[in-house]
Amino acid sequence: DDTSVAILEKASPSDSVDHGPTPAAVLHFHEKITADNTQHRGIHPVVSLESHQRSLAKLVVKALGHLPEASTTESGGTSEAIIMRNGLDRRKKRKPDIVSVTRGPGMRSSLSTGLDTAKGLAAAWQVPLLAINHMQAHALTSRLVSALRKDSSIPTDPAFPFLSLLVSGGHTLLVHSMALSEHKILASTSDIAIGDAIDKIARSVIPEDILEKSNEIMYGMLLEKLAFPNGALDHRYSAPATRGQEMARIQTKWGWELAAPFSGTRSGSKVNAMEFSFAGLGSAVKRIVDGSSHKFTIAERIDLAKEAMRLSFEHLASRVILALKTFVNQKSPEGKALDTLVVAGGVASNGYLRTILRSFLDTRGFSDVRVLFPPPSFCTDNAAMIAWTGIEMYEAGWETQLSCRPLRKWSIDSSAEDGGILNVSDWTRRR
Repeated sequence: DDTSVAILEKASPSDSVDHGPTPAAVLHFHEKITADNTQHRGIHPVVSLESHQRSLAKLVVKALGHLPEASTTESGGTSEAIIMRNGLDRRKKRKPDIVSVTRGPGMRSSLSTGLDTAKGLAAAWQVPLLAINHMQAHALTSRLVSALRKDSSIPTDPAFPFLSLLVSGGHTLLVHSMALSEHKILASTSDIAIGDAIDKIARSVIPEDILEKSNEIMYGMLLEKLAFPNGALDHRYSAPATRGQEMARIQTKWGWELAAPFSGTRSGSKVNAMEFSFAGLGSAVKRIVDGSSHKFTIAERIDLAKEAMRLSFEHLASRVILALKTFVNQKSPEGKALDTLVVAGGVASNGYLRTILRSFLDTRGFSDVRVLFPPPSFCTDNAAMIAWTGIEMYEAGWETQLSCRPLRKWSIDSSAEDGGILNVSDWTRRR
């Protein structure tokens, strides 16, 4: 439901040598328009498609106005410059070197709007098209953030390999990111994504009058604000030291309790499974609210929100710990240890998740593992991460044929049935 356009420029390491410290990347333009799905309290495919159709071309035109001015050499011919017509002003702008666009996974109708627009631009400008897997782009977002902040002479950070925890309304993946297009899924959800679960919990817990007044359909943000109005100052959290403490139920003063995912499986058979499950938590919260014999006060709703988020995020953290234990004493062929966890996707903007992950790592013996969260504006779907991934894939020697079509499903794991990022059709080596 997000329509987004960005103009991103990457500098070469020599730029810092020639001109002094230069950012590795410059974001000249980045805007997003989100479809108004408040009436449906969730993403409606038709509403989202119509929003893309109304918004995308206007955003592209606006973005072109932010392209860098063409140099004297570039403006000498129309093949290397774009002429912007604004009344009598005929400014010449630098033509982009490539066009990047999301190809999948996602709703085909929405993807088609962006993909067809990008094809048209690439064909008109005679530049390569890069059709990107947006889960790969989420995994690389911290590399984009690093490039925007660091000198172009400094290698992009984090270097591979690293762990990626990709958490959104549609996906929950723990991934071993070994190289640009080489990723292995270590754990995924067996039912619904964590963002979907948090939204369902929010619709049960948040008072109806607050939901009706809000223009926001990302109910997880409203849930976080309800539970922690003062942000991190309200967290007051310490991670459980053992798995037993983690699985224990906490009886609340209100008389209800929530169970951690998998704690109720027969003989605890899935307690250590590399798998996520969130549907049960959402259902349990709804049963507590719907089955209550008394009126739920704001104080009780706040406690229920905190407890549901705590268990959801501890479930994520527990699988991160299990994965890290398997990589102890392992190093990449280049000799690099796995010392970085990248967290991306819409749920990564939740401050309580950040607190819980850091506390878990510190308590369970992984204080040396750093956790990288993109700024909130880069956590949700955005064009900047697609542009960056396109640049990285282009520099690796790839481009996409104009015959490509959108993909509803597209794994980033090369061992998956579809073969992962590079094994779908229409990739080609640059000539």
